Amino acid sequence: MEKNENQHRKIRYSKMVLRDSLMELMKTKSILSISIKDICQLADVSRSTFYAHYKDQYDLLRQVEEETLDYFEDMLNKYRDIHSKKETTKMVEEMLTYIANNRNSIQVLLSENGDIGFQKKMFQHFTNHNQIKRYLSEKRQEDEARAFYSVFLVHGAIGLVQHWLKNDPSMPVPTLAKMLLKWTE
Repeated sequence: MEKNENQHRKIRYSKMVLRDSLMELMKTKSILSISIKDICQLADVSRSTFYAHYKDQYDLLRQVEEETLDYFEDMLNKYRDIHSKKETTKMVEEMLTYIANNRNSIQVLLSENGDIGFQKKMFQHFTNHNQIKRYLSEKRQEDEARAFYSVFLVHGAIGLVQHWLKNDPSMPVPTLAKMLLKWTE
């Protein structure tokens, strides 16, 4: 049993350092300019270790992106029946805490070096999510205006998060949550 646990720990560690290394490299260059050799050198792991978990650097990036989108999907589903400002605040604070705890990867994924396809998916995911649509239907009655308002809110919120991560990451999560929620009042 202990040997199996040690094996799982090694796998988790390898995946973590490979992920962290890719995110570190993407701070300064596009995925198109990053080789598997670059990732392995920074992670201090062999190429065979890399290939044991991923097909290529694009597969690694895709998995990071999927984990991120899955988290937000789970969070929106967890709070799908919220009806109070207190519950909404709690959901937003949980999402912002996740973003703060995963600052490096989120910042890179939303940066100019991130995959524009992922960014589009994220915008569309939030803009089209039933939770957001329901919330806006309670606030704004006209269907046409609601669609525009949804796009405005999601893009504005993500822009505010990008600014927070880049320029003022020391701002407390509750303060940022209040800022984001003021837009929806």
